[in-house]
Amino acid sequence: MTRESTIIRTSVIGIAANIFLAAFKAFVGLISSSIAIVLDAVNNLSDALSSVITIIGTKLALKPADKKHPFGHGRVEYLTALIIGFIILYAGITSLIESVKKIINPSTPEYSIKSLIIIIVAIFVKIFLGLFVKATGEKVNSDSLVASGKDALMDSIISVSTLIAAIVFIIFHISLEAWLGLLISFAIIKAGYETLQETISKILGERIDSKLSKDIKKTIVSCDKEILGAYDLVLNNYGPDIHVGSAHIEVPDTWSADKIDSMSRKIANEVYVKHGVAMSAIGIYSVNTKENTAAQIRDRVSKIVMEHKEILQMHGFFVDEKAKVMRFDIIVSFDSLSMKEMFNHVVEDVREAFPDYDVQVQFDIDISD
Repeated sequence: MTRESTIIRTSVIGIAANIFLAAFKAFVGLISSSIAIVLDAVNNLSDALSSVITIIGTKLALKPADKKHPFGHGRVEYLTALIIGFIILYAGITSLIESVKKIINPSTPEYSIKSLIIIIVAIFVKIFLGLFVKATGEKVNSDSLVASGKDALMDSIISVSTLIAAIVFIIFHISLEAWLGLLISFAIIKAGYETLQETISKILGERIDSKLSKDIKKTIVSCDKEILGAYDLVLNNYGPDIHVGSAHIEVPDTWSADKIDSMSRKIANEVYVKHGVAMSAIGIYSVNTKENTAAQIRDRVSKIVMEHKEILQMHGFFVDEKAKVMRFDIIVSFDSLSMKEMFNHVVEDVREAFPDYDVQVQFDIDISD
């Protein structure tokens, strides 16, 4: 079964389960005058709507690439998750308003054994549904499903609270309905806010997953024993599991253009086969193999550079002793108070140590592990 089919099937199950629960909860809530149960039913309807939107978003994301969108429409799934976040937030705010009204004008709930049984059944259904949807979402990397699963698990907690309030009223004749509705509202608002926050973060662009980054670099280096390192890995995200990337490799300065071209193609193929990432470019750093003193100069420069704690790495070093030119890249940590000032400071230190050289340094930031 494809990723898209799995998402749609799981969403359909979620729709059916939530409509079923909403109908029963609304019936119980109305006959028992329970605002908490009615709000819980409304929340189930919003969950069903979220599943519908997830299906629509998945279908739209499947549209093939075109001239205007050459990388496809995969990012539609992030917009879907964003809409779901707003729906959850709206449901929470609406619930908050209704709960405040009930606090101002309270009503006495009436519970029966049947209503309690339905609430208990709803708890177990929501726990099962939440675990199933969340696990499926994580398996197929669907933010919308993960958000729906978390929301369902939260609903089960809300239902437990509703059950406790009902038991308290039956035993002690103390109504906690309106206040419980208020707490439920805050819980829903919190869930909506977190969904929006996580989705917006992904739309803005997040750091590459550490394991994926290290695995890709390991694959690149394994393509040939003469590749001395892989650096500057950048992955552009065009939807869940849709990445276009680029990287630099360190190779001996004796490699021909033909060998570089052949190796670049091999790397692109290996990375795509093993990780599903399309490498759009493989840059080259040449490593000295002729000058005897190049390694000594590199060691000296590395010592000067790495004395600064805000510098995480130096790579791409090459020195032309005849032309008196050296070039390399340094990665500046985000923890630096002023990344640009730190970079300039390091460059000046190297230039002071090698006044006869034209020191060319590339400013890099901590993009990937």
